[in-house]
Amino acid sequence: MTQTFDVVIIGAGPAGYVAAIRAAQLGYAVACVDDWKNEKGEYALGGTCLNVGCIPSKALLDSSENYERVLEKFAAHGISVKSAEMDVKKMQARKDKIVARLTGGIEMLFRKNKVTWLKGHGHFAAGQSGGGERYRIEVAGAGGTETLEAAHVVIATGSTARELPGVSVDNEVICDNVGALAFRDVPARLGVIGAGVIGLELGSVWRRLGAKVTILEALPGFLAACDDAVSKEAWKIFVKEQGLDIRLGVKIGAVTRGKGGVKVRFEDAGGEQTLDCDRLVVSVGRVPNTKNLGAENVGLKIDERGFVEVDAHCRTSLPRIYAAGDVVRGPMLAHKGMDEGVMVAEHIASQAGHVDLDIIPWVIYTAPEIAWVGRTEQQLKADGIEYRAGQVPFIANGRALGLDETAGFVKVLADAKTDRVLGVHIISSRASELIAEAVMAMEFRASSEDIARICHAHPSLPEVMHEASLAVDKRAIHI
Repeated sequence: MTQTFDVVIIGAGPAGYVAAIRAAQLGYAVACVDDWKNEKGEYALGGTCLNVGCIPSKALLDSSENYERVLEKFAAHGISVKSAEMDVKKMQARKDKIVARLTGGIEMLFRKNKVTWLKGHGHFAAGQSGGGERYRIEVAGAGGTETLEAAHVVIATGSTARELPGVSVDNEVICDNVGALAFRDVPARLGVIGAGVIGLELGSVWRRLGAKVTILEALPGFLAACDDAVSKEAWKIFVKEQGLDIRLGVKIGAVTRGKGGVKVRFEDAGGEQTLDCDRLVVSVGRVPNTKNLGAENVGLKIDERGFVEVDAHCRTSLPRIYAAGDVVRGPMLAHKGMDEGVMVAEHIASQAGHVDLDIIPWVIYTAPEIAWVGRTEQQLKADGIEYRAGQVPFIANGRALGLDETAGFVKVLADAKTDRVLGVHIISSRASELIAEAVMAMEFRASSEDIARICHAHPSLPEVMHEASLAVDKRAIHI
């Protein structure tokens, strides 16, 4: 029996489930197809982000940061703790409870908005129906295969962890993000391949809990996507103060698993080296998940890297087929995918959705956190754009002192002629929250003076954004 819908979304991660809900709000009959199963073998909504990505990693980061704060920072507040122990099983149970609550929440939102959730793998079937006005989607699930027909299709199949040639991930000893989020004990020696967002965040979790963490990075520079000032500050804090052992310019050789753990042979500026570790995390990026999509059945264009080709509004080469999230160009970030999901649904309804990829915030949830939006200083120099910069540290901020979180700074970059904000870069304990003001300012084409003229509550961490904006014009008050 064939079911017919106005819109079918393939994938229920951030881009997919948001597109489904928004399309339903706009009055369409919507189905969302997804084959994700949790560790219990149960179908679950939310994709990588909610199940084995953004949400569980932040839960572990917060738990481990609280543990480290008890050990290292409580004494300064007059709080004496004779002993503190981490119950890893309880920490993991808390994480799992949060994940279950949020994935269940999407299921509730689907019911509320009358979105049909179809459990199974969805792919394009050959041929169209309705005189070429409807696409055919086959869904292979536990109960067999069923066929759907849809006037509009949204591809939101997300991404998967990039594989390192010659390295077999078992998610027990050699792990990707899935296994690294599920450790039931703290490894004495943890190796991490890749010093990007995932490598730094997961490395930080297990370092705080007692692991000796060594991170191997192929690039010669640290956090190359960040502003140079942020990268230098982060290196000082993570390596020299916190003790992460980060090796740069590394070429990975043989990776072998033995009874005692994992042996990684690599080469760096010091020559041939060997890293022995109890567990290894491979975090070398992610790739779009377009395998077994049936693109060839309808003539959908997939580029050489596996991304679905789309225009600025996420329209593919085929009429009424859209793609959003990690499966298309742009940063692989959940919030970017969510915005694209809304945009796509609104374009289906002939509305005017839009996403500016130049004003998407980035966050690394280390301690301190790192967040930025817009251009870096090195990018502005390379492009020959004249600019002014204002940088103010948190050490001069009363709220930061009270929190005992004085590391880092805010840096504002503005056009030298128009004063329009071109980029904002933050390293601080609450950078993920502070960056929203910068995103708002840049979306509305604000100047640094606009931010400087806004009254900020005192005492508060956002005052440093205010001071950095004043500093662009060399008139900071409190430093």
